[in-house]
Amino acid sequence: MTKTVWDESTASAYWAAVNTFCALRDVHVIADAPVGCYNLVGVAVMDYTDAVPYLENFTPTSLTEKEIASSGSSDAVIDIIEKIGATGKQVILVSSAESEMIGSDHEKMLRMKYPDIRFFASNSLGENEWQGRNRALAWLHRTFDDGLQPKVEPGTVSIIGPTYGCFNSPSDLAEIKRLVTGCGATVRHVYPFESSLHDIADMKHSDVIVVMYREFGQQLAELLKRPVLHAPFGLAETSEFITRLGDLTGNAQTAATFLVEEKRTTLQPLWDLWRGPQSEWFPTIRFGAVADRTYAEGLSKFLGEEMGMQCLFSHDSANTHNGRLRTELQACQPQFMFGRIVDKIYLAELDAKTRFIPAGFPGPIVRRALGTPFMGHSGAVYLIQEIVNALYDTLFNFLPISRSSSGEPLPAKKITWTKEANAALEEIVQKAPFISQISFGREMKKKAEALAAQQGKETVTPDLLRMTQ
Repeated sequence: MTKTVWDESTASAYWAAVNTFCALRDVHVIADAPVGCYNLVGVAVMDYTDAVPYLENFTPTSLTEKEIASSGSSDAVIDIIEKIGATGKQVILVSSAESEMIGSDHEKMLRMKYPDIRFFASNSLGENEWQGRNRALAWLHRTFDDGLQPKVEPGTVSIIGPTYGCFNSPSDLAEIKRLVTGCGATVRHVYPFESSLHDIADMKHSDVIVVMYREFGQQLAELLKRPVLHAPFGLAETSEFITRLGDLTGNAQTAATFLVEEKRTTLQPLWDLWRGPQSEWFPTIRFGAVADRTYAEGLSKFLGEEMGMQCLFSHDSANTHNGRLRTELQACQPQFMFGRIVDKIYLAELDAKTRFIPAGFPGPIVRRALGTPFMGHSGAVYLIQEIVNALYDTLFNFLPISRSSSGEPLPAKKITWTKEANAALEEIVQKAPFISQISFGREMKKKAEALAAQQGKETVTPDLLRMTQ
């Protein structure tokens, strides 16, 4: 039976290896792959604009049809190794789907000819991006750990997770660092970003490990055998994170003082918005989320459980059937949609009045500034700020604006509506987000009456109304 894949949301385990290893400043990656696996087009297909910059520490073997069809890729690998020469970096050879399809396993060849070079079989055909990153990080530990017993330095924290291709990573990492230092602890390593290869052997000396993402990183954290915390979303998780980190690092009093100060300063805008008139909108807001597990679950807990908004759905994009998602959107449109470019396309196809907020890849979105966190207390304030601003923007559409030329012919005489047409209009409007139903219904009515006038009719019927959709 043929399986149809709808708009794949994650890259392969090959790209997982590239995103992980190339983030290390003292590593050079050789990809046993065709030329298209490293140029801008290949990167753009995976994550569009924000995920991977030009990789100076990445060289492909540029497999051709000849190697794939007959000769194998060993000669191509040897040629690249000789051309690169001494780089002063640890060279890691990574397999791709193409080299795996022809059974290229270079472990034995490298052991005989280039014993300092390591081979990583990416399992590109068998694992997705998050599974691949998990295994790549664990492999780095098994391969490059120094084997020494841990000598824990009190009050130190290492963070696992930020790599190329992680949505909103700079802002969320900055927020986690802020929380860690606010508790009186010290950030020891951010792995693999901001790290060198052998820092993986030093991480076991940390007092606590923080795993940024729920999709990957846990496997490495378990190998380090240190207490583990996950990066928090919303109010309750962040308060618990601060308290637990203070206890684990011996800074309980500092953490408690920091939490009190957080409520007085960082969270003050949230309280202002909650007490203000716009808080009456919150229970009426319907939202949906399709993103990586960290963001999908985090948005559902914070906006749905803590802020009291209506969560229509929250899907882990790695396991989402996008065909069913499109049907779900057609049946009930959220007022806010946190998602990927594919979700934005579905909303455009449905002419939905939904406000789209980028929350995951793939998507043509840049998230490099440090002022757009989703995690922690700063993330809670940022998310509510964006929602409230969007609500005020939506209210702008209620204003009766006069236009000198609307482009639509005005009815020459009064247009009436049948009882059935009014019922059909009400049913259509109910599918729109609550706060925009007035403007949406007004727009639908205006279109239907204009169409009736064009056709010389004096009455709007259900059939004519459907013609405007």
